[in-house]
Amino acid sequence: MFNWLERNPFFFTVAFLLVFSIAGLVEILPDFAKASRPTENLKPYSMLETAGRQLYIKESCNACHSQLVRPFKSETDRYGAYSLSGEYAYDRPFLWGSKRTGPDLHRVGDYRTTDWHENHMMDPTSVVPGSIMPAYKHMFKNAADIETAYAEAYTNKVVFGVPYDQPGGIKLGSFEEAKAAMFEEAKLIVEDMKNQDVKDALARGEIKEIVALIAYMNSLGQKRRAN
Repeated sequence: MFNWLERNPFFFTVAFLLVFSIAGLVEILPDFAKASRPTENLKPYSMLETAGRQLYIKESCNACHSQLVRPFKSETDRYGAYSLSGEYAYDRPFLWGSKRTGPDLHRVGDYRTTDWHENHMMDPTSVVPGSIMPAYKHMFKNAADIETAYAEAYTNKVVFGVPYDQPGGIKLGSFEEAKAAMFEEAKLIVEDMKNQDVKDALARGEIKEIVALIAYMNSLGQKRRAN
């Protein structure tokens, strides 16, 4: 058989590539599967954070901000610990990005506060002189889409096996239960905000988009793996 392969270079090449590919898969796939598992203590996004993430995508924030800290000193000095694949286990879609008009945001929850985000979204140059980012004042007026956020979280639970409603994790439950939890989380954020219209809206039973976006931004980084 080997003599026949030596006399037929084409089939020899095919056989070589086949054996080489199998060996490569045996070597690579186990490590890849291990690396893609959720990092220790990683939690799914809460429903309010999910609503904020949907807004982040809707407003194309990922077009100017990446969420991927590469393992280089210049990156880690500026943005924090480099990204691990397991940190993205519950992200659908990934928001790695390929362009940085603004800074990387993968660890932004570790060093920015609710108050900072509120001022930045209302008037970027008030906290970052010379910023070219537009203001997002409409987020202080528009209501967050609670129903769509729940639908996404529920889909991730049922279809993709994201661990909602598990011990030590994020409780989702029914829509009414998730909505109640969403308002409790929103209250904690609004307490740290100054905008009176946002505070009044929450008192009326309405969560503004800016609250959801800030919840998402606060979740990015080491804090999401805490406890």
